[in-house]
Amino acid sequence: MSGLPRSSSAPLRNSGLPPQELLDDLCSRFVLNVPKEDQQSFERILFLVEYAHWFYEDNSVERNPSLKSLSLKEFTSLMFNSCDVLKPYVAHIDDIFKDFTSYKVRVPVTGAIILDETYERCLLVKGWKGTSWSFPRGKKNKDEEDHKCAVREVLEETGFDFSKFLNKDEYIEMIFGQQRVRLYIVTGVKDDTAFAPLTKKEISEIAWHRLDDLQPANNDVISRGITGLKLYMVSPFLASLKSWISAHQPPVAPKLNAPMKGISVWKAKTSSTGSSATIAESLAVKPKANTQSSAMGPGRSFRNFRFDTGLIFQAMETAFSS
Repeated sequence: MSGLPRSSSAPLRNSGLPPQELLDDLCSRFVLNVPKEDQQSFERILFLVEYAHWFYEDNSVERNPSLKSLSLKEFTSLMFNSCDVLKPYVAHIDDIFKDFTSYKVRVPVTGAIILDETYERCLLVKGWKGTSWSFPRGKKNKDEEDHKCAVREVLEETGFDFSKFLNKDEYIEMIFGQQRVRLYIVTGVKDDTAFAPLTKKEISEIAWHRLDDLQPANNDVISRGITGLKLYMVSPFLASLKSWISAHQPPVAPKLNAPMKGISVWKAKTSSTGSSATIAESLAVKPKANTQSSAMGPGRSFRNFRFDTGLIFQAMETAFSS
């Protein structure tokens, strides 16, 4: 990261990197003009930088194609080298970024398992980067209630407000490493419901997938379904989900003429995986949540965190690197 230019705006423009005046604006908007307590811990500072990164990607890059799309790590380096309040910590940026990455996976996650009226299909989303599928979900805001986070995140990722379908007592919860993931079971959703994410460059595709094509996690299957789909954050929930379904009667009987394959209901025009626009075909972005954990208040360091990665996170790392 130290090799990125950081002085005059001209070389930044020539290289496709943001000019100094744009970095100054982002620093002022997202880092300086926030409550002082938000500037007193590295985890909060990095969340602020992440907000600036989303704004840069969703607005600046889209409006000016000559600007380079940057990873969060690259963007963080530029911000620390350009913003006066961050420059004193440039020498420690690698450690700070590593700690931030570990910190993020401790923040609780909530979302929803959305089932169609026959309980034969569930709604999955595919991230903008990579080819992995998951249930719509996301990290909690500080002091946010689980079900409210789930409703918010599902709305952001699918455009669907499931609040009127919500039963706060019906959920599946699992612990991965040191992160709690709670998914509310949402039933009776019509398969012709319109879905489309409210965020930019976060979701590349939304689809109904047949549960029979998905496999629970075991020693042999941790991240892929029968059809080869990457399901590292889906498979661990399937055994409990199928047990729940066997104990509940679906409101609509299985449809004999229903497509045997999954059904894509929304696909982005372009993404990092090169997907193109299509609606209802057979299968062969806004700032995110303030995810500061209440366990780590402003002003505290998270240098002593020791994240114990498990099998699921090994699979996640493999999925993201593929």
